Amino acid sequence: MKDINRRDFLKLAGAGALAVGAAACGGGKKTDTKVEAGIEGQMEYRTNPGNGDKVSLLGYGCMRWQMKKDENGKDIVDQESVNELVDRALEAGINYFDTSPAYLRGQSEKATGDALARHPRNSYYIATKLSNFGDRSAEASKQMYLDSFEQMQTDYFDYYLMHSIGRGGYEAFKKRYEDNGMMDFVLKEREAGRIRQLGFSFHGSQAEYDQMIALHDKYKWDFVQIEMNYMDWQHADGVRNVNAEYLYDSLDKRELPIVVMEPLLGGRLANVPENITYHMKKREPDLSVASWAFRFVGSYPRILTILSGMTYREHLEDNLKTFTGFKPLTEEEIEFLKDMAGIMATYPTVNCTHCNYCMPCPFGIDIPAIFAHYNKQVNEGTVAQSSEQANYKELRKNYLLSYNKAIPTLRQADHCIGCGSCLSHCPQSIDIPKELHRIDRYIEQLKQNKL
Repeated sequence: MKDINRRDFLKLAGAGALAVGAAACGGGKKTDTKVEAGIEGQMEYRTNPGNGDKVSLLGYGCMRWQMKKDENGKDIVDQESVNELVDRALEAGINYFDTSPAYLRGQSEKATGDALARHPRNSYYIATKLSNFGDRSAEASKQMYLDSFEQMQTDYFDYYLMHSIGRGGYEAFKKRYEDNGMMDFVLKEREAGRIRQLGFSFHGSQAEYDQMIALHDKYKWDFVQIEMNYMDWQHADGVRNVNAEYLYDSLDKRELPIVVMEPLLGGRLANVPENITYHMKKREPDLSVASWAFRFVGSYPRILTILSGMTYREHLEDNLKTFTGFKPLTEEEIEFLKDMAGIMATYPTVNCTHCNYCMPCPFGIDIPAIFAHYNKQVNEGTVAQSSEQANYKELRKNYLLSYNKAIPTLRQADHCIGCGSCLSHCPQSIDIPKELHRIDRYIEQLKQNKL
């Protein structure tokens, strides 16, 4: 979270319409976006130069399938919902489905595989990962790889990734994939055709990225998956994440296809502050706020596909409006989004993307929901910060009521004991206990009316 004084916060939290200037985002190199407008009514496709695959620019991220309770009260994937969404996606031309053994507490691969297996295998591309975060032994890692074939009901993977590398640099990569012989193993699997394209997904600092991409000389990566959106383009913190502009330029120079994750920054760019929404709607009244984020990413020609975790049908349908007859942004529109990003970078939100890697918390705390609620209040300008505010009493009451409604009492921030079990799982390297304790202190101040 960025430090900001109370006066500046109140200005931002209560902002309505604002003037936008080029100085808002600072410098940065312009990128020539030589992407032609798509054909109306048809899905946009990009050709993988490595093997000729024609991949839908909109890819399905299978990390956020809808869940439900089974007869024993356990959270399970709603398979009927998944089937319906997959059927609609394929019908509309989406052909790239990205999953992992780690997603949805191990349930994503099977749910995705069950839905896809009802369709011809040559009508879609499967992307999954070697997510050996826990037991990285050769035996356990190979078993994870083999289990993925069974879960996905396939005898080959179109795109296979070393999952979430970067944290800890080369030494961490070496322990997870080289010391146990897994890199030699997957290279042989690629030669045998059971892996058609081999790549990695990245989270980490610039120095760590430089170490990972240097391995291209040795392993000849076929593609790379990065976090890219108009906020992270020039406003990543530089410690936990790298500016996407740097990542994109590096991969573009190497002519490596790019798969994009977090184009909406965990949904935050679909729910931007009201003043930002005002300017987007003024320009494009009929388009959603999310469409701006997708069009930004898709306007760069090295992008192969953009993953979106579409939990509900309305998410899918809205995204289809963006990617059928795709309209890349103009240079002026790209600069407009960079200006918006510069303004949003001053908002004191928690950099949570709602990936749920931190869950389950051993003490039952709903970490992503707490952060999502807080970020939403900040973005909407409804955070009570001082009794000096004209509508302080109303804001205070509304925050406390909405917090209790959004997060059950036993799952709220005050139950965090700071055990730190969540820290190693966060791709954004958020100091989760620190942020939970800060939010809890704020809530206690509201309850005791001490602001």
